[in-house]
Amino acid sequence: MRMLSAWLVLTFLAMCFVIRASADDDSRDGRLVSVMTQNLDLGATLSGAAAATTPQELIDAVTGIFHAVQATSFPERAEALADEIAAQHPDLIGLQEVALWRSQYPADLSPTPNALTVEFDFLQILLDALAVRGLRYDVVAVVVENDIEGPADAEGRRCIFPLGFSQGDCRDIRLTDREVILARADSRGPRLHLSNVQVGTFANNLTLSTLTGVFMAQRGWASVDVQVRGQSFRFITTHLDPDAPLVQVAQADEIVQGPAHTMLPVLFVCDCNSPADGTGTASYGHLIAAGFEDAWSAQHPRDPGFTCCEDENLLNSKPTLTERIDLVLFRGDFSVEDVTRVGDAPADRTPSGLWPSDHAGVVARLWLGHDD
Repeated sequence: MRMLSAWLVLTFLAMCFVIRASADDDSRDGRLVSVMTQNLDLGATLSGAAAATTPQELIDAVTGIFHAVQATSFPERAEALADEIAAQHPDLIGLQEVALWRSQYPADLSPTPNALTVEFDFLQILLDALAVRGLRYDVVAVVVENDIEGPADAEGRRCIFPLGFSQGDCRDIRLTDREVILARADSRGPRLHLSNVQVGTFANNLTLSTLTGVFMAQRGWASVDVQVRGQSFRFITTHLDPDAPLVQVAQADEIVQGPAHTMLPVLFVCDCNSPADGTGTASYGHLIAAGFEDAWSAQHPRDPGFTCCEDENLLNSKPTLTERIDLVLFRGDFSVEDVTRVGDAPADRTPSGLWPSDHAGVVARLWLGHDD
């Protein structure tokens, strides 16, 4: 009887320990937050249009840009990107270069972008690909950066300036570039309570003299406050200017003095266009000096973790990544569980050989706060 009583007591104590451990694990799991940063790639570079010095050069450049967008097929690439997201299940995603390509026929030479026929909506295409995989993500924030339009060849026609406009040989191509925050909305992830959504554009931006006048390459940011099991943090995403170092550093400082100026812990994801090894612009160093820590460096101190860039046509057979500019930075009460790149291996390419993007994505899992 004594042995039975002792066994019952031990069993009871063991059960209590298991229940308590399970409760602790559940509480801790409830504060394990996963985030992702991913530049989707517009599908083409825009430098040709910016460099045009005659109307015909501009028409030919815009035509070439849109042909490149069609060739780098985002609907196909979105399938690969959705597979990456499905494999990692990030709770929050910061997306850069979320293009909306639209057209208008015939071209109307309006100085204001007004084409409305949707050719490729990268955001909707990606959301649809996720839905097919049973994943639901809510669009938390969208900030519109550049919204530009230019004339191009119409389908099957050659737009020759100026007669092509009166002969119906020309159409307009419009690009609206956006930054987006997505949040996982299914019940399998941690319960995220979102509030205080903010979007903004930078005061400091690159300006260029172009054929059509002075163009400002507008950049912006988006943020949201997130509560998990009673603890809160701020999530921020941005895409800093790639071409003007002084402008880029000023934009990084605007992040520090703007959305990151908070008492909350901060998770900051970006295509910062500033190499983390210090070989390029000073923005990375400014962010570290402002108290941010680099999740990749914390987890992989000896791995360069290159994230950029594949060839413009996305058809290179081997990775051509040579710098790490896509970052997950944190400040405050976080500790890193793990960090991984996605979309950086040849096996990640689409059936036709396209890379998912010219940038690899980065996914990080971090603990928020301490055990109860």
